[in-house]
Amino acid sequence: MRRSDTTSPVWFITGANTGFGAALAHQALLSGARVVATARNAEQIVLDAEPGKVLTTHLDVTDNDAVGDAVALAINRFGRIDVVVNNAGHGLVGALEELSEEQIDEVLAVNLLGAMRVTRAVLPTMRAQRSGTIVQMSSVGGVVGNPGHSIYATSKFALEGMSEALAV
Repeated sequence: MRRSDTTSPVWFITGANTGFGAALAHQALLSGARVVATARNAEQIVLDAEPGKVLTTHLDVTDNDAVGDAVALAINRFGRIDVVVNNAGHGLVGALEELSEEQIDEVLAVNLLGAMRVTRAVLPTMRAQRSGTIVQMSSVGGVVGNPGHSIYATSKFALEGMSEALAV
């Protein structure tokens, strides 16, 4: 049984234009949830939903102001955020000594700092609600380092550590 629009949970999903983010947004809508679907290229988000159930918006998780604006927009529209899925991510394969500073910075900015920014932005609302779920899309690369994945593993190990500490 689906809840009414005022009581159905609100999902806030980054990287919702492709892959897991798009699939999760679709499934959340099927379950009756309201969805804030974000992506750097928001025009690429394609979700079929009843009017008022979806808010699509641009969000580059590397831009702190954009994160705050997207979270504020979601709360203004739906009044709450119940589930956050930090799905936006960037992969990179290469030997550590061959990676440029720019490549390293980009992976860490999206995979770690972006997820951290979104998490920090939603925590005051979730704490005030006294409820909420934060889903950090990690990887086996967050628990096992593999050759050629040093920076990717760094970003995911750090995300795992932040998430473990936050969960406690």
